[in-house]
Order: sequence, then structure tokens, then C-alpha cells
Amino acid sequence: MIERVKSEKPKRGRPRSEAARRAILEAASSLLEEGGISAVTMEAVAAKAKVGKPTIYRSWPNARALAMAALMAADTSATSVRQTDAPLADLERQLLKVVTKFATKHGGQVRLMLAAAEQDSEIAKGFRNQVILKSRREGREILLNAIETGDVRADTDIEIALDMIYGPLFYRVLIGHLPLDETFANTLLASVLSGLAPAR
Repeated sequence: MIERVKSEKPKRGRPRSEAARRAILEAASSLLEEGGISAVTMEAVAAKAKVGKPTIYRSWPNARALAMAALMAADTSATSVRQTDAPLADLERQLLKVVTKFATKHGGQVRLMLAAAEQDSEIAKGFRNQVILKSRREGREILLNAIETGDVRADTDIEIALDMIYGPLFYRVLIGHLPLDETFANTLLASVLSGLAPAR
């Protein structure tokens, strides 16, 4: 009896093109620059990126989520710092980079979108994952390094320390009640670190 070899069924759909994804994000970013959040529509992005709307919908549920992704992708390293043997200086540089990022026009657009977004929306989730949690992860590494170098007390509760550093920062980003500037960043960090310094 001749055994029939079953041929594999072809997978439905086409693999996502990284080039198309980049083109979509670049188109959305360009539209944001030209006309703000209202200029980012699925139709406008599709035309500018030269892709079909279904291609966009495979990755983003709506124009607002796409706009947030474009803003976050504009400079993914904007809040990252190269760690050195001076962790407190590293922490200061990271905090200043976050402040600088959200003091820009793009930062203002992010705040506008967040103000109108539901807490469990894709926009809010993207902000938490790509900005808040990313900043905290890097801050955690820097603080652990500071403990090793003796710049921060060994009995420091890292999670509470991170809350004290990033809580006021992102509260000001989200509420916008007071300015984000270098003075704020420096005063915030000095206030927190004064309580984390080891006894001399």
C-alpha cells in the first residue's frame, strides 16, 4: 500500500513586513509634525506610507494607538543612558533625559493623548510599558549599582525608592500642573537621594 505524504497546508496571511512597519511609523510621525494628532488618520498614513489600511490594522487597532507608537518610536533611546562607575550621575542624566523628552512638542502630544485615553486603552498600556516601566527598569539597575559603590544605603527598598523618583516625574507629565525642567529634575533627585545616602 502506497503511503500518501500529506503536504503541509500553506499558512494563511502574509508575514508582516518590517519595511512596511517602519514606513507606517515614519508616515505617522511625519503627519504628527505637520498637523498634530488630528492629522494622523488611517487613510492619511496608508496614503503616505503607500500601504493598504489592512496592513496598518494588523499592528494597530486605531489611529490614536498608531500615533502613540510613532511618538514612542521617534527616539527609543531618548531616556537611556550609558551606565558608568558614577551611578548617581547616571541617574541624574537619565532623569534629565526623561524631562527633556516630555518638554518637547512630541511630549506635549503624548500628554494630550494620555489625557483623553482610558486607563486600559492601548495608548495607556503603551505609555506604561514603553516609558514608565522602561525608565524604572533602568533606574533599578542604576540604584543597585549605587548600592554596590556605597553611594546609596544597602538597606534601601528599591521599589519605594523608584516610586519616590519616578512618581513625581510622571505625575507632572500626566497632570501638567507645573513645568518639566532641569531645576525640577535636580531638586527632585536631590530630595530623594538625601534620604538614601549612607551614614557617614
